[in-house]
Amino acid sequence: MEKHHSPQLREMGIVVLMVLCLSTTMPTSISEQQEGGGAEELVSSQPRKWQDRVIEVKGGPESVIWIVQLSDLHFSVHHPERALDFKKIVGPVLKMINPSLVLITGDLTDGKSKDLLTMKQNEDEWIEYQNVMEDVARRSGLDKSIFYDLRGNHDNFGVPFIGGSFDFFSNYSINGQFGRKGNVNSVTLETGDRKHVFVGLDSTMATGLRGPTNLFGHPTDQLLTQIDSQLSQWDSQKGKSITKISFGHFPLSFSAFSESQKSLRDVFLKHSVSAYLCGHLHTRFGKNLKRHHQSNDNFLSSNKFFQLNIHQEPSENTKNCLFRAPPPKEFWEWEMGDWRKSRAMRIVAVDRGHVSYLDIDFKSGTKKTIVLPTFPLDSRFMLTSSLHQMYGCQHMVPFSFETIRCLVFSVSPITSVVSRIYDTRPGSPLMIMETTMTKFVRDISRGDIYAAAWNYKAFEDPSPERFWLQIEVIDVMGRSTLSELRPFSVNGLSAKISWTWKEFFVMGCQWDALYYPIFWFAVYSMLSILLIPKFVLVFSKKQYSYKTFISEKGIINCIAWVLQDLCRVHVVWFGFLGYLIYLLSCPWLIGQVFTDDGNRGYMTRMGWLVKTFNSREKHNYIGSPDIMVVVLPHFFFVVIPSILIAGALAAERSIYKEHFLSLSGKKEDNDSSQENKRSGKYENHRHRRSKFDFVERKIRKVLLAVCLVIYWKHFMNCKVLMKAYEMNPLLHFPVYSLAIPLLVVYTVYKTGSIQ
Repeated sequence: MEKHHSPQLREMGIVVLMVLCLSTTMPTSISEQQEGGGAEELVSSQPRKWQDRVIEVKGGPESVIWIVQLSDLHFSVHHPERALDFKKIVGPVLKMINPSLVLITGDLTDGKSKDLLTMKQNEDEWIEYQNVMEDVARRSGLDKSIFYDLRGNHDNFGVPFIGGSFDFFSNYSINGQFGRKGNVNSVTLETGDRKHVFVGLDSTMATGLRGPTNLFGHPTDQLLTQIDSQLSQWDSQKGKSITKISFGHFPLSFSAFSESQKSLRDVFLKHSVSAYLCGHLHTRFGKNLKRHHQSNDNFLSSNKFFQLNIHQEPSENTKNCLFRAPPPKEFWEWEMGDWRKSRAMRIVAVDRGHVSYLDIDFKSGTKKTIVLPTFPLDSRFMLTSSLHQMYGCQHMVPFSFETIRCLVFSVSPITSVVSRIYDTRPGSPLMIMETTMTKFVRDISRGDIYAAAWNYKAFEDPSPERFWLQIEVIDVMGRSTLSELRPFSVNGLSAKISWTWKEFFVMGCQWDALYYPIFWFAVYSMLSILLIPKFVLVFSKKQYSYKTFISEKGIINCIAWVLQDLCRVHVVWFGFLGYLIYLLSCPWLIGQVFTDDGNRGYMTRMGWLVKTFNSREKHNYIGSPDIMVVVLPHFFFVVIPSILIAGALAAERSIYKEHFLSLSGKKEDNDSSQENKRSGKYENHRHRRSKFDFVERKIRKVLLAVCLVIYWKHFMNCKVLMKAYEMNPLLHFPVYSLAIPLLVVYTVYKTGSIQ
């Protein structure tokens, strides 16, 4: 591989480019030969159904389509800059990019009070959203009908039912204005040789609770059936290849199972969608919020609960080179950043079936030029095992491997596009190839794609991170724009990227599956802490105390002593046990869960029991596993620490009592001593006891400080719930808010003396 290529190689590249140009400019339908560019909806004799729409993409380059994704706008009356920046930046950028679709994947409005504690719908925010989107569509020059927006959980805060007076999404969203009423909407972008199916899904709660217990997507069996139907709508037709992409608001880690324990993941794997585009998590948890899913039929697999790394290892490594062999069941999940703080936008391109994306940050302002490499793909976040299988079966390698390609969007004419490949094996990157890329020219053009011929076989390597690609674009003003330097692997090997602990926490854990195991682990832990020492104390001759610990030191003896001392404070022990039984069997809260002052709901460990305004029917246990944001922190940061602190305070009293008695000097032989000697000893003892109280009870002071930390956390949790659900702690959740503080205060009182 040399930087300067031979004339024969250049001639071969020119021939390849000519063939590619012919393949992308050959007309395939009457509508493509008409004047104009962009996308045109197919004319049909049937009434238009927005849930199943077909758009014929007109103009070159025919081999590539691209769309734009935006997410988590959070337009707020308290933060007008979000809408102002959106209006100023997005319209001109969309005009420059000229996408075939614009997808807005949820959380269009914020629905929060200024202190962020009350979460319900605000019509002013929806009016602002409608006005801003009208302006953006006008300034971009795009047909407004190619915009698709979805509900997020913020758009559903406090909405008792769809179609009601507080369902502002149906009135002010773009989908609502075009009558896209269903929870599933699909649109197919059709080119001469390929169909690109985009299926959008709304999995928000049918009965929208206020936050914070409105955090998860809740797909139903009916929704999954509709998604399955839309993804398979072209499967029976032959002739054109199909690329399938789905989009929604919630990542799969924050999507619940359906009534029959099916999931969105099952449907996406069944159809081997190329990607699932989503939002919801923003960027505060990390930038690698991507996840590769692959089918695993192993019943004992842990993937139902969590996935440790971005790339999931396949259950078996088989290669099927048969003609028309089914592709491996897999797909990528790509969560994107948010507009709220990051001012993020994503461009997704499909180049002959190869799906790539570019995330753009507009915090520093608009971009004059944007470069999106479409082939070769980034080996970290875009490759699939199907590409590796395809390359392993050499007769299946497509013609698309013959060139390096990229999309270029710019406000100014482009004078030069150069691709460079670096080899990192020597240690530092060494440029081993530099070649000028040529623009595909066509009379009717939607955008600019550049390509350069290369000998892709020269870059085969067992390491997916050895070779790196970067593209430089120079416009007529002399401005240089570089694409991100990224690794690639022509033989389809994926570079292994690990999550940070925060990224794993939000992307790698399937929280719906984990909620009840974690819940019952906490419950059984508390029952064990309370009941086992009590059983040993009552029914066993073995008694544990500070004296037995001193004589037989060991961690088991220490734990047993501490917990048995808690059992000896009977009021506290029975209080904790009764409180735990209450949490398992009774309502925790009685709160206002909808936007207006309607009926209150009851929150239990299994969810909310609420009654909607249009029906007397109660909805049992909605908002599960969403309630985990209340239940699990209360268990792990309040109840369990309080039980342990109470035991520690009781044990500390035992230590103090033993030291006190050892220093008291109350011996029978002292009873016969003289009165003046006793008086002097008593004064000496008072001095020593005072000194001991001040110095030796430091452990108690530390424990009291820990108590203050725990109850500050509990107080803040109660404050959030009071504001969120408009509750009075004495009327609407007295046991939840007061039981633990009272129990520990009583423990502090009882352990303050040795009596």
